[in-house]
Amino acid sequence: MICALGIAIVGAVKDVAGRRIPNWLTYSGLLAALIVRVTFAGWPGLKVGLAGMALAGGIFFVLFMLGGMGGGDVKLMAAVGAWAGAVQVVSVLIVASIAGGILAVCYMILHRQVRETLMNTLELVRHHATSGLQPHPVLNVQQPGTLRLPYGLAIAIGTFYCVGNVFWWR
Repeated sequence: MICALGIAIVGAVKDVAGRRIPNWLTYSGLLAALIVRVTFAGWPGLKVGLAGMALAGGIFFVLFMLGGMGGGDVKLMAAVGAWAGAVQVVSVLIVASIAGGILAVCYMILHRQVRETLMNTLELVRHHATSGLQPHPVLNVQQPGTLRLPYGLAIAIGTFYCVGNVFWWR
């Protein structure tokens, strides 16, 4: 979990500072997690790491395919999931989702886009209710001018909480 936190913190700093999570961080973090897991825990450890990577990365990949999340967030969450493993990654996902929601509300208020964000949310709900899991043609993170949340920060908060759970708060 300490390595997961280290990668999440670097990802959060890069995301907040430059709005990008670098591939060198995510790919090396993912590869290192799997190598460490197989070295110290054998095939069972590798399976737990792969399951964590698939669960976390898979959920975020669906959001990426819907146009609601950047690719760097998906890769960062997959790397964190590989370090955390299948059991801990569920807690990371839950807390990161809560932190992301709180950050989104703060961004919406700070950028004075409360009404516009609420209207866009209703439009997204309408779109997905009628079109299924298709990306919205206009309301997605690829559009210029879209208010983008540095979700790496939410991932770091979720990971920090879980590290605290494992080491300090028990």
